[in-house]
Amino acid sequence: MADRKRYAIVGLGSRSRMFTTAILKDYSERAQLVAFCDVNQTRMDYYNSYYAETLNAPPVPTYKPQDFDKMLDEQRVDVVIVTSIDRTHHRYIIRAMELGRDVITEKPMTIDATRCQAILDTVNATGRNLTVTFNYRYAPRNAKIKELLQAGAVGKVLSVHFEWLLDTVHGADYFRRWHRDKRNSGGLMVHKATHHFDLVNWWLDSQPETVFAMGDLMFYGRENAEERGATQFYERAYGRPAAEDDPFALHLDRDDALRKMYLEAENEDGYLRDRSVFGEGISIEDDMSVLVRYKNRAMMSYHLTAYSPWEGYRVAFNGTKGRLEYEVHENSYVSGANDDTNLPEVRDAKETVVDEPSSVLIRPQWGKPLRVELEGGSEGGHGGGDRRMLDTIFLGGGAQDPLGRAANHVSGAMSILTGVAANKSFATGLPVRVADLVKF
Repeated sequence: MADRKRYAIVGLGSRSRMFTTAILKDYSERAQLVAFCDVNQTRMDYYNSYYAETLNAPPVPTYKPQDFDKMLDEQRVDVVIVTSIDRTHHRYIIRAMELGRDVITEKPMTIDATRCQAILDTVNATGRNLTVTFNYRYAPRNAKIKELLQAGAVGKVLSVHFEWLLDTVHGADYFRRWHRDKRNSGGLMVHKATHHFDLVNWWLDSQPETVFAMGDLMFYGRENAEERGATQFYERAYGRPAAEDDPFALHLDRDDALRKMYLEAENEDGYLRDRSVFGEGISIEDDMSVLVRYKNRAMMSYHLTAYSPWEGYRVAFNGTKGRLEYEVHENSYVSGANDDTNLPEVRDAKETVVDEPSSVLIRPQWGKPLRVELEGGSEGGHGGGDRRMLDTIFLGGGAQDPLGRAANHVSGAMSILTGVAANKSFATGLPVRVADLVKF
């Protein structure tokens, strides 16, 4: 196993676990985890103890961000995996490439046009590889849509209507944690919708040209709660009697992993993981509408709601030969019980997804509707996409994929630029040309 690639992971939030487990367990013959890097030593120590207990793994050397260069040198790192807070992605991506390493980054690649341009310039200057982890491309059901459109099932696609609903487990969680500050995440238009905008870019084999958008904080936040008659408020759930029966509260002390990863780590960095979704200081939107014109002249109307009673998405493609209707239910309802307020990643990580019915209906011009059967294989996180994406990352084979699911820096940029343009349109009330944001 001497030829195994050596990986370092930067940022040990819950999203990093997919990669850490993959390297230590499923792909250990091809990959070696040689370093953790995080601002919080308690969290790094927790991961080492967790994997020692569950996988009998030896401890991984730990480093703080100020020792990033030292880490790459001492541990002879080949590839850096970036799963840190979104606003810091560019720092580690750029520095790793400058020091001759390839990079794998969680979406979004970064959060604004300035950082995006810096990454593009660095890729151009260094020639290093940057992979962006768009796992939704790898879900069998989403791949089937790509296959149908490629085969001309509805002819040339002229317009798309896309509605994405986040429920009050998943959607609410963005308003408890660091994402609630737009300076950290770019808002849901960048952090979350980059998944959706990438799917459309990929499905249509095109890129956004012009974006116009409106969005606001309509449900979460103290002002909205007051308008609905709320009188009791708290900053964070831990130790607050008012949070006991609140279905929106996250109770860190009731879950062993949450307690060790966040509650017991607060003394180092002051990060509160259980903020009230109806508190002060929320600067992101929870209800957003976007219009996009693509380079191939197709148009999209998109809507994201972050306080829905169920979770999933509906997409309709209108083409020259008919219409394709696609619907996915990722979670049918939220009960309001305390168990529902666990990390959304717990839902993603289920070995067998039992509540994700999906449907595809093709309505041809001059013909009866045709229902398309979707193959199985949605086991695991994100509709089976996580496992298939990890296979491509650690085992290779992406270059031979006829659907072109592997995503590089260009795909990463084009996915966020719709959201970046939407944020600018929110602020100005004007349409935004994507070509005016960055230069390739």
